Amino acid sequence: MATPLSDTPLSPIRTVAVIGLGTMGTGIAEVLAKAGREVVGIDISEAAAAQSVAALEASTARAVERGKLTEQERTDALARVRTCTDLAAAADADLVIEVAPESYEIKQQIFRALDGIVRPGTILATGTNALSVTRLAADSARPERVIGLHFFNPAPAMRLVEVVSSVLTAPTAVTAVTNLALDLGKEPVAVGDRPGFVADGLLFGYLNQAAAMYEAKYASREDIDAAMRLGCGLPMGPLALLDLIGIDTARTVLDAMYAESHDRLHAPAPILKQLSEAGLTGRKSGRGFYTYEAPGSAAVVRDALTPLEGSVPVAGREVRSVGVAGSGTMASGIAEVFAKAGYEVVLAARSEEKAETAKARIGKSLARSVDKGRMTAEAAALTLDRITPAGSYDAFAEVDLAVEAVAEDLEVKQQLFATLDKVCKPGAVLATTTSSLPVVACARATSRPQDVIGMHFFNPAPAMKLVEVVRTVLTADEVHATVREVCGRIKKHAVDCGDRAGFIVNALLFPYLNNAIKMVQEHYASLDDIDAAMKLGGGYPMGPFELLDVVGLDVSLAIEKVLHREFRDPGLAPAPLLEHLVAAGCLGRKTGRGFREYARR
Repeated sequence: MATPLSDTPLSPIRTVAVIGLGTMGTGIAEVLAKAGREVVGIDISEAAAAQSVAALEASTARAVERGKLTEQERTDALARVRTCTDLAAAADADLVIEVAPESYEIKQQIFRALDGIVRPGTILATGTNALSVTRLAADSARPERVIGLHFFNPAPAMRLVEVVSSVLTAPTAVTAVTNLALDLGKEPVAVGDRPGFVADGLLFGYLNQAAAMYEAKYASREDIDAAMRLGCGLPMGPLALLDLIGIDTARTVLDAMYAESHDRLHAPAPILKQLSEAGLTGRKSGRGFYTYEAPGSAAVVRDALTPLEGSVPVAGREVRSVGVAGSGTMASGIAEVFAKAGYEVVLAARSEEKAETAKARIGKSLARSVDKGRMTAEAAALTLDRITPAGSYDAFAEVDLAVEAVAEDLEVKQQLFATLDKVCKPGAVLATTTSSLPVVACARATSRPQDVIGMHFFNPAPAMKLVEVVRTVLTADEVHATVREVCGRIKKHAVDCGDRAGFIVNALLFPYLNNAIKMVQEHYASLDDIDAAMKLGGGYPMGPFELLDVVGLDVSLAIEKVLHREFRDPGLAPAPLLEHLVAAGCLGRKTGRGFREYARR
């Protein structure tokens, strides 16, 4: 009896044909050649093939300059690459990787042609991140040999490779391609066939929401990008990243995701269609959300939407002294920030003892800064001397700015604002640090709603550079100007946003975290694979489940509920798995167990 083709052992992958020599194809060819594989680069355009060779020469020359390759290794790697314009050159390949444009018609045409060219044991890999690997495989004469191999851009630098199996893929093909990825120094993650796979499946929903936020004129492109870089530690803001990926590409991926999920969060924001059809596809065209020096350039240049630096339409009020209400980590961190910047600070809590404890916490924080050489002992002592603890909010009688950082409970905050209204002098600015509650509800608890504004600091306040400045429909222009000026003095980057749930950061971050939970809930991928995919493929400092356990699952659930309640979008409904874990008391690191288990301290 003949051995089924799916069980036939595959020969080692020594020769690889790469079809499509754009940026991604060229990058994959470089990775393979440096790892000792013979590479046949194929493109229908002779100009593209020549450009690919020039790019390889330039990239490997830079690697030699940086000490990552020797001159001999560079010479050998370049000698292993040959380019041509005829698919027949793939005849001797052990593996073919196509990275042609994201079109079923183009990719199926390539796979049908390859059926008559390559050997029976050759593996055919698609580099798609948006199309169905199963559909491409079904159209091939050898569906068991078709697999997805999704590299990330730039391929030489990014370590993640998603290995995508369809229901038709032979296990031997998966093993062979996974072993190749490991030999290339990559970290392969095994995933099933659905649009976007893991990394792009999570990333593009987030990018789409950022585009919709910008389109709604909720915040400027600069503020959205700065908020996500500084608030989440991301390497790029979402709109700049869309320009890098290509707005047309993003639209194609989202169309494919929406066709499968019917989740409104994946329905491409209309602005993506408008920009794509106008030819404003991002860096490659020289203009997208931003304007660039030239097509292909990374250098952003001024355009009509670029904010004027240093323009102050309204003068702010003078702020010499600041009151901080609260005794927790956030309150003490904010008090430390203001004191370091030279402000006299009144730190008030519900009791003198709580206020003294909070000041002692600041003393320890300043001592650590001295130990690390970030400030002198004298500067630390002066900073601590500027902080006056108080057991009553009556101590805020003369402050110019009062900042509340008490429990995230609307009733508690409203009671506090009613108190501040009574004790603070006329003209004092009253700010809330809420991350999820309506600022206007705090303002309405006072007789001076025009003086109330949101100042959302991020934790830990001394280290995090971002402050979301939240105006309500009642906030006075000069109050907004005052807070912007204060943010500059305390060396924070202020971003402007309106008074709606989640502001910028949480409104973009938590749906992404929720979607990651849904992936695990649906048994699509494991916690470890999803965390690895986002760190290695997206450059995120933490994977979504690491971050959820740090933030606290109860806090995350509360924010998800607020977003769902405000926007009424079914896609924002908290994942049932999150609700179950919170109900079970598994709240993350603080309880020793969340998505993962932690050693008790």
